[in-house]
Amino acid sequence: MEKVNLGQKFQLFTEHWSPKIVGELNGQHVKLAKLKGEFVWHKHDHEDELFFVVKGNFKMEYRDRTVIVNENEFLIVPKGVEHKPVADKEVWVMLFEPATTLNTGDTENELTKHILDRI
Repeated sequence: MEKVNLGQKFQLFTEHWSPKIVGELNGQHVKLAKLKGEFVWHKHDHEDELFFVVKGNFKMEYRDRTVIVNENEFLIVPKGVEHKPVADKEVWVMLFEPATTLNTGDTENELTKHILDRI
């Protein structure tokens, strides 16, 4: 039952596209990630994802449109929806998603993280 300072936690890592677990509740992970550049097209067949922008902004690309998510805004990507985050500059995001969620969903590549660090 300790509080978490997001700024302090974000200072603990520099890598992009490598989520870090900072909390758990009701089978959900609270994760922090730094995004920069383009991710991969993917979807999560069984899990919704919530992206909350702590610092900066990014584009969530869908096959039929693009949504810009700014600082202090969040976006929920419903399960089964193909998407690709794109960040022109570094952005800090907090993610809420089931503990079973794989960061690259149905796509396996060099960005896939099977084991996440806890910070």
